[in-house]
This record gives sequence, C-alpha cells and structure tokens, in this order.
Amino acid sequence: MKKTLMKGNEAVAEAAIRAGCKCYFGYPITPQNEVGAYMSAKLHQHGGVFLQAESEIAAINMVYGCAATGTRCMTSSSSPGISLKTEGISYMAGADLPAVILSVQRGGPGLGTIQPSQADYFQTTRALGHGDLHLPVFAPYSVQEMVDVTTKAFDIAEEYRTPVIILADGLLGQMMEPVSFDDEEVIEKPEKTFDWVADGHMGKRKKNIITSLQIESEELEQTITAREKRFEKLKANHTQSESVNCDDADIVIAAYGSASRVVQSAMEMAREEGLKVGTFRPVTISPFPVNAIVKACKNAKKVLVVEMSLGQMVDDVKMALEHKIPVEFYGRQGGFVPGPQEILDVVRRLK
Repeated sequence: MKKTLMKGNEAVAEAAIRAGCKCYFGYPITPQNEVGAYMSAKLHQHGGVFLQAESEIAAINMVYGCAATGTRCMTSSSSPGISLKTEGISYMAGADLPAVILSVQRGGPGLGTIQPSQADYFQTTRALGHGDLHLPVFAPYSVQEMVDVTTKAFDIAEEYRTPVIILADGLLGQMMEPVSFDDEEVIEKPEKTFDWVADGHMGKRKKNIITSLQIESEELEQTITAREKRFEKLKANHTQSESVNCDDADIVIAAYGSASRVVQSAMEMAREEGLKVGTFRPVTISPFPVNAIVKACKNAKKVLVVEMSLGQMVDDVKMALEHKIPVEFYGRQGGFVPGPQEILDVVRRLK
C-alpha cells in the first residue's frame, strides 16, 4: 500500500476529506493551524466548504448548524480554543448532533506555551460542557493512528448521533511520518439521508426542530437516560486499547498519546536489563478501557502511569484497578516530553 510522508495535522485533514467531511469551520491557534490551512486548499476540490470563523465560539456554532442538516462536518482547535467551544459542544450533545472535533493540546493553563502537553485529559473526558454528558474521545499515538481514528470518529458520530473528540498534542500534530489511506484517491461517497435532520421537508414529512431545550423534567430525564444507554452501547462495541508484554510483567507502564511512544522505548530498555515490564495504552480514553487494563495488570505488582501533565489519566487507572494494585505516577509539564532513560530510572526504583 502506498505511503505518503505527512504532518499529523495535515493527515487528519486528508483523512476527514476521505471520510466524507464536507464542511470545516475553525479559527487559527497554534499548534493545529495546518488543519485549517489544508482544508482551505483541498476541501473545495471535493465539493466541500471551508470557512474561517471570527472566533472559536462562532466556529462551533457553525458546526452545530451544519451538523443539523446531516452533513459531515468538523472543527479543530487547541487547549484555550477548546475551552471556548465547550458551551457549543454541550449544546450539540444536548441536540444529539454528530460532528468531529480535533483538539491538539498545548501547555497551559491560560495561554501557556505552544509546546506539547497532555494537560487537557480532564477537559476532554470530564468537562466538555455543562450537564450530564459523556462523549467518545480518541487519543492516537502516531500520525497513522490519527488517520485511522479520524475515519472511525465520523462513523461513530453518525451512528450514535454525538460529537466525537480526537485528542492529540503539539508533538503529534507537528511530526511527520509515513501514512497510508484505504483508497489511493479520494472516492466521493454518496450522501446519506436521515429522518431527523433539518433540511427542508417540502410538506412531505413532519418538520424537524433541532434543539437542546427541554423544559419538562420528565422529558429531559428520559432523553438523558436514552443518551446514556447509547453511550453504554458504544462502550461495549468501540472501546479500544493496546497492551504489550503484560502477561509476565511485574510492572505495567500505562500511557496514552505521545507519552506512550516514549514508554514503549523505556519498556524495551527495561526488558534488555531483565526487568519484566509491560505497557498498556488506551486508544479510547472515553470510554476508558476498564476491562482491558484490568486484564493487562492481572499479574502486575505495580503500575506506573506516565503523562505529560501533573497527572490526570492516573485517576482513571486507579479507579479501573479499584486500588487493588499500587499505582505510581511520573510526569513532566510545561511542554517537556519525558525521555526513555528517565522513565527507566523510575522503573528501577519501583522494582
């Protein structure tokens, strides 16, 4: 299969176009600007529309309106930009609207730094807007996986009528790696029709009103309950993870995204020293792969969680393991990416 050397941000944009994305709305912010630049150059060639909005808030509301017509659409931003979009994301979740949202993390809080970070794990898994909502979140670790999860994200958004988040970081967004696509050329997919969309009924059906407003408590409770049942179905069918060398591991290192690449190298170095170390990597961080990490750590004496933050996924690991195995944490902040040697030093101290 043909491979093309692409930057992570550009690969996501190309994958979105191939997945049938017809509209992109965004606002510039480092380190994800290549997504919008690529879309502005390519999307119109496939019958799509690129629009640079006047703000992040405007962009997410444009996505809301576009998604309400049943058109595949997306936006992208980085940490403080995602903060501005959270109200709109909550409204979209409340209206059961499908769309894909890419978050390429930078260091924070505030403006922070344009260097890579993983400090937005809580933002995407816990605080994507007010109200009772759970949204699917993918956390790729390579440019190829950024391509793969983008395709899945559009399909899942449509099937479950929900916004889907892809959580990357500045390292993944800016690095270049060889990637392949399922098709050599972009194949135009036939547009789907849905009975819930607001696209003009021409008197042939009952009109659809897309809104998140539900005044009656009983009605709202029923809607939230039904939505959560859909999420439970999604959890059963689409939770994804990867474990390496965990069967005999005394220590399992858990990491996601860019940090998991470094952890893989540290694990290989540890194995060369005779240390029984394995790795666990969630690809979906919401829903978190609870059953998979329990299985991966069944023989472990300790678990080490590595993140480019003060520690956020570590809470999900502890809850998944029900505090039955000691869980340690190692992290770097402010744009620093931990190195394999420093992780290996931590592993030596834990053995």
